[in-house]
Amino acid sequence: MSENTEVFVHERGLCESSEVGPGTRVWAFAHVMKGARIGARCNIGDHAFVEGGAVLGDRVTVKNAVLIWDGVTVEDEVFLGPNMVFTNVLNPRVAFKKSRDQFQKTLVCRGAAIGANATVVCGITIGAQAFVGAGAVVTKDVAPYALVVGAPARRIAWVCACGETLPQTLACGCGRRYALVDEARGLRPA
Repeated sequence: MSENTEVFVHERGLCESSEVGPGTRVWAFAHVMKGARIGARCNIGDHAFVEGGAVLGDRVTVKNAVLIWDGVTVEDEVFLGPNMVFTNVLNPRVAFKKSRDQFQKTLVCRGAAIGANATVVCGITIGAQAFVGAGAVVTKDVAPYALVVGAPARRIAWVCACGETLPQTLACGCGRRYALVDEARGLRPA
């Protein structure tokens, strides 16, 4: 079976970036600014906005109305749920506009998932395979494989790469097993 290598931009979408990987789709009313870097086989949903300077890896799903600002890097195979938003300035003031080099950097590591209506405050890292629950407000780093919820977000469990909540044994029904490194560094495959 052949894989589509063309970039698709809906007739009502706007893609100003020349750095978009093969097989990526940009849907109606989405806007990808010049200077944004988008990997291969991404899906950018309706009304999403990707600012210049933002970076998306391969196979990233950006659901409808997601806002991704300059200073945000999203690694491969990340899911960004509907209406979730990133920030890039901790103390915005109209009269004291920040320059690009003052934006706080945010990193979302490979395989993470961020639920609908979540807010990710800038300057943090969301670890590999972590899961941010719907409506969470993330104000500090999230360890790999952590499940965080609430405002501010706090860890309530560990999750498998398959997305299932792990029991205390850290052995998932899918056959994957994990070991705890520590609370800050999260889990690693066993």
